[in-house]
Order: sequence, then C-alpha cells, then structure tokens
Amino acid sequence: METITLIVEGMTCNHCVKAVEGSVGKLEGVSKVNVHLENGTVDVELDSSKVSKKAVKDAIEDQGYDVV
Repeated sequence: METITLIVEGMTCNHCVKAVEGSVGKLEGVSKVNVHLENGTVDVELDSSKVSKKAVKDAIEDQGYDVV
C-alpha cells in the first residue's frame, strides 16, 4: 500500500467531501480516502498494482473538481 496526496481545487463543503470520497472510494485498490477541506488536499491509500494515480485523479475530476 502507498499513500498519495493530491491538491484539489473547488472543494468547499461537506457535499464536496462526500462526492470525492464516494467516487474515489469505489475504485478497486483504494482502501482509504481522506478529504481535507481546510487545505484543499485529498489523501488516498491505494494498491498501485490495482489502481493508478491517473484513475484517482480522473475520478475526482469527473466530480467537477480540479486536481493540480
């Protein structure tokens, strides 16, 4: 397992947290997702042999947020 931290723009409320955690959490290989609204980051614990960083980024962007 590895943990990655992504900087995400556009998250402002608990709905944003649920949208990001829900979409990323459904990906096979993701075991944990923590959204930090106060600093605009998302920590993702994942198995890189099952899911790529790009797949995580795409899942967040599909919810309407920008990963920088």
